Amino acid sequence: MTISHVWRGDFDDAALDELHAEGFGHPPGRTAWRARLERHSLGWVCAYEGDRLVGFVNVIWDGGAHAFVLDTVVAPGSRSRGVGAALVEAAAEGSRAAGCEWLHVDFEEHLRPFYFDACGFRETAAGLIAL
Repeated sequence: MTISHVWRGDFDDAALDELHAEGFGHPPGRTAWRARLERHSLGWVCAYEGDRLVGFVNVIWDGGAHAFVLDTVVAPGSRSRGVGAALVEAAAEGSRAAGCEWLHVDFEEHLRPFYFDACGFRETAAGLIAL
């Protein structure tokens, strides 16, 4: 079946919560995703296989030139099919259309090939403070 990627796609909080929990290995919660995204995000991309949510990425921003990718997740049964890279590509397109000049990402080491090779990010120096 074909997978579609939709900028600011519609979703059900419970479906996104389940996808996030499955993808990141934690129990499902009761996150009010829509309220959170509408309050803090430039946009998001949903990947659907039919009407089933199989992928998601959140794009936050500074209100100017910089957008940031968060929570890229693909359902285990839909991985290794280009879904994640297409999510990030749609996130870049949506960010560019909003006037952003830079798309940033932060990731764990094992995701380096995905973000650098499949998505085209390049390495930069960055910093982090654990709070």
